[in-house]
Amino acid sequence: MAKQLPYPVMREIFARFQAAEPEPKGELHHTNAFTLVVAVALSAQATDAGVNKATAKLFQIADTPEKMLALGEEGVIEHIKTIGLFRNKAKNVIKLSRILVEEYGGEVPSSRAALQSLPGVGRKTANVVLNMWWRFPAQAVDTHIFRLGNRAGIAPGKDVDAVERAIEDNVPAEYQLHAHHWMILHGRYICVARKPKCGACLIADLCQYEDKTQ
Repeated sequence: MAKQLPYPVMREIFARFQAAEPEPKGELHHTNAFTLVVAVALSAQATDAGVNKATAKLFQIADTPEKMLALGEEGVIEHIKTIGLFRNKAKNVIKLSRILVEEYGGEVPSSRAALQSLPGVGRKTANVVLNMWWRFPAQAVDTHIFRLGNRAGIAPGKDVDAVERAIEDNVPAEYQLHAHHWMILHGRYICVARKPKCGACLIADLCQYEDKTQ
């Protein structure tokens, strides 16, 4: 695990990320807060591209909790059966839709605790929704962020909670809103697991990773 980079280096890293991509976007397709919750819940152990393919027609038919309940569990399964763990995920989608209708008037709540009370919604999913829909500076740590944070020294930590805290504690406030998107995209496309593309990395000179590639 790399040591935490000093503040001036952190500021330079995120200034470069911002210059390269001022408004980074999540890659899961959605049309409202509800479809975002569903898409993120479906993305566990699945690729964003795979989820987008599965939800393209699903969200045309069922873009509210009420419509999702009308479609039913078997109807959801028909749309998402190309995604891993689709039966359990369909069950959770129906359960969370029912809770949203019965307890929240069909609206998606904007508190982390309320979001995490929904079936299939963990802290990471809640943080994605808080960040992408309500533009709250929540940090959703996935495998890409965990790898990049520890490899580069941007946010070292032994587990995802520690990495999340490291981002919150050490990334300058003005970069917090987009921090997790910049890190996800950098980890997904540049700082990849097996052979990181250090030759194409815009922060290679600031990164602590010792086994840099060309």
